[in-house]
Amino acid sequence: MTHIHDQAMNYVYQQVLQRLLSFFSRAERTALQLLIQRLAVAAGGMDRIGGFKVLAIQCGSRDSCYTLALLRAAQLTIASRAPATFQLRVATLRLNGMSQLALDNIHRSYSALFLYDDPRVEVLMVDNREVLPFDHQAPVTSAGREANRTNLLMIGHRRAVDGPLDLWDDGYLATGEFHGQIARWNDGVDALVSGDSPRQQKRFIEGLKRAAAKAGLETSNRHEADYGGLFMLLDELGSDCYQAFYADYGQETWRPAEQFEACRRTTYIDIHDVLVSHLEDRWPLLTEFLGFQADELAVHLGENQFVSVAVSAHLRGLQAGFVQGGTYEAGVAHYLQRALVMMRRNQLEEYLYERAEEAYGNPAILAGQRARIAEEAQQNFGLNEAQWVCLLFAPFVEQGAALERFLRLCHPGMLVALPELHRAMQGHPVAEQILQWMVDVSGLPVSLIGKLYRMGPVAEQGRSMNPPASEASVPVQASDEASMTAQWSAGR
Repeated sequence: MTHIHDQAMNYVYQQVLQRLLSFFSRAERTALQLLIQRLAVAAGGMDRIGGFKVLAIQCGSRDSCYTLALLRAAQLTIASRAPATFQLRVATLRLNGMSQLALDNIHRSYSALFLYDDPRVEVLMVDNREVLPFDHQAPVTSAGREANRTNLLMIGHRRAVDGPLDLWDDGYLATGEFHGQIARWNDGVDALVSGDSPRQQKRFIEGLKRAAAKAGLETSNRHEADYGGLFMLLDELGSDCYQAFYADYGQETWRPAEQFEACRRTTYIDIHDVLVSHLEDRWPLLTEFLGFQADELAVHLGENQFVSVAVSAHLRGLQAGFVQGGTYEAGVAHYLQRALVMMRRNQLEEYLYERAEEAYGNPAILAGQRARIAEEAQQNFGLNEAQWVCLLFAPFVEQGAALERFLRLCHPGMLVALPELHRAMQGHPVAEQILQWMVDVSGLPVSLIGKLYRMGPVAEQGRSMNPPASEASVPVQASDEASMTAQWSAGR
């Protein structure tokens, strides 16, 4: 019965491979052969490929789906020619804000590539440091949502008082930790395979170091230009990148703990140079075979795959209205207008620009939807408007250096309680009403506010609240930054 089953499954795999290859152009067939050669060399020869395990990070972006399809084609092609093929681990990091569209893209690609029932493939996701089988219908757990929310707040509060709020900073740190841990789970993996461009790789390394500094971690001055130095950097950061925040607070450990190897053997295989770069050449494979769906406007306008255009504009509006002394409407308008300018500068198809103009060309419309967008921001991140504003001021770090300004501009009625607020953050007993106000306005427990109070800000270099410039092909087209949060992608 087992032999019959194996024969039937091999037939299915051959059918999947044939259909997959039917979508490959001549350039993609050449890329496939180069990938197979590169994997064989890394394994130490084709005779050792059966004991070689490859890690691919899947996030629902068009680029990660495309890379996975190429890896699957390589795996099945080798299986058709040799006694054994490499093992494949595909893993997804679940964070607040990841869209259902991204999860559905992942599921459809897995189904099309027939990954779920192949014993040579591990299909995993991580939620709140727990490794689980991938389930596109499972929401982020309540504990995971709370942990993600708290991490975002703690990292965000450590920026310079006048520094930008970059919501992807925690994503860099969470993604880095995720790479390090998933690479040593269940006997580990031999290689991480990625198609990220050199610029994307550099941006991720820089973003990870910036986020690590905000988390109180020190890194060497060694220059990691690409993912070749990623695991060495992760070893420097240690197994718990948030330890400085939560050493006395209690945080979930990575689990199941007994399934993590003490040592990691992972190397990096860069395949960006073999991938077909033109989207029009990839599109039939993505849409017709993998069932990929994209929100095209979000791809080109969004600065972060976990933050919608509307929420990003909302936060800029809040910053303008509360921090910069302007108006909410002006902040929204400035953000959207700059995003449209960047879109035009990138010479995108005219129909995309016309759609963007239609959707966002009148900032007053979006500004008039403030309540609706605030609700979206709260649903995605668990923060109400008051807590977002508090985060924009970062009033607790450096012994509350910006606290008085924050109170004066946003909560003048609490100015009389300023000494008591300082006492609370220093760990002294104060009235329960004071403590409750601190929790309500910040979204953090008082113990963690006190931790921030004893920490200094981490200066940002050359950053702005505006969306970064776009690259032509990366998961988040209006921002390389966005790509790298795992490549974390939200249906792009």
